Amino acid sequence: MNTRPPTLEEVAQRAGVSTGTVSRVINNARHVSDKAKNAVQSAISELGYVPNTAARSLATQRRGAVVLAISSDDPALFANLFFAEAVTGVNAALEETDLHLMLVLAASARGRERFAKILQSRSADGVMLLALKENDPLSKLAEDSGLPTVHGGRSLDRTPQWYVDADNRGGARTAVEHLIATGRHNIATITGELNTHAGQARYLGFREAVVLAGLGDQRVAHGDFSENSGAAGMKLLLDDHPDLDAVFAASDSMAAGALGVLRDNGKRVPEDVAVIGFNDVATAAHTRPALTTVRQPIEALGREMTRMLLRLLNNEQPTSLILPTELVLRDSA
Repeated sequence: MNTRPPTLEEVAQRAGVSTGTVSRVINNARHVSDKAKNAVQSAISELGYVPNTAARSLATQRRGAVVLAISSDDPALFANLFFAEAVTGVNAALEETDLHLMLVLAASARGRERFAKILQSRSADGVMLLALKENDPLSKLAEDSGLPTVHGGRSLDRTPQWYVDADNRGGARTAVEHLIATGRHNIATITGELNTHAGQARYLGFREAVVLAGLGDQRVAHGDFSENSGAAGMKLLLDDHPDLDAVFAASDSMAAGALGVLRDNGKRVPEDVAVIGFNDVATAAHTRPALTTVRQPIEALGREMTRMLLRLLNNEQPTSLILPTELVLRDSA
């Protein structure tokens, strides 16, 4: 029995196109007609053709991989469902290609060194950056490499050329406006990290809403998006502002921490203190009580980052995106 795998020429013959057209379809090149693309894909499926990725790399000068660098070295990183959902979105978009994903946690000196080596060795064709802080060295490393780079979110010090972000400021403002509309007047916030664009934008959205309503903006505790910081922030707020009747937390994790402290202090939610979070991760609907929160499309952010990078790799010029947010009403506010 002849078990020889089919060749590129045999795929071209079956599809009725040139071998060059087959190569362009396999490499996701532009300017291939839908008719030719469908014919090639049908021939590949019928013949069981598997592209020689090593040969393709030599021909296209590509490595067949992209790197996702996250500016964190926290071993509990993926306990934060934001990152887990974002990576799920990245992976979903890559499943439509034959590119591999390289994940680098690059907040420490060692992590940044590993990231720099990947860039210098050209081990990846493109870069995605996530969770950058102000003046984050990852931005400069990626920029200096010359590789196509897409940011998940923006940084405070500069707006990158290509990014996908959510409407953090507008989402926070909508959350606080809801609290005001339901009769809350002593509204506090637990901020995220203010050296991040998301943390700063959500804080500004809080301030805009309370100031425009003629309310005070001094009930503020600073957190880092984690549940522990939400609990610590809630304790400080109860000590300093025992009259507060609502809290906007800049992440669902911090909101969950705040709920626990309120419960321990005999505060009823939402009767005594209303609570709103941000992100709408999978666990938000299962807190006690179920969390009212601002939904940002986290998986979509990961998918759109990846699709934007793929377009850059195909020599296209994509447009940066700001994804809409939505207030999800549940029991806590």
